[in-house]
Amino acid sequence: MLQSIQYTRYMGRLIMSGETVSIELKLPRKTYEKILEKAREAGFNDINEFLEFVLEQLIEEEEETPVFSKEDEEKIKERLRSLGYL
Repeated sequence: MLQSIQYTRYMGRLIMSGETVSIELKLPRKTYEKILEKAREAGFNDINEFLEFVLEQLIEEEEETPVFSKEDEEKIKERLRSLGYL
């Protein structure tokens, strides 16, 4: 179970304990400054909280993306053909 994992790698800067993982992330300075600015604009006091929020939103968005069945896809294509788009 993930909660019981305890892992430490000093030189690689990966530290995992319980439900939290610490990593080292290298970014270009301009990217970091843009992220910091966006975090402040959004009301975050901590860039880590902002990055966690953004990544969670990205993951949720990906998971919520509807996937059409083959039948639905055919109905959509048929409708688009009848409208002259295909």
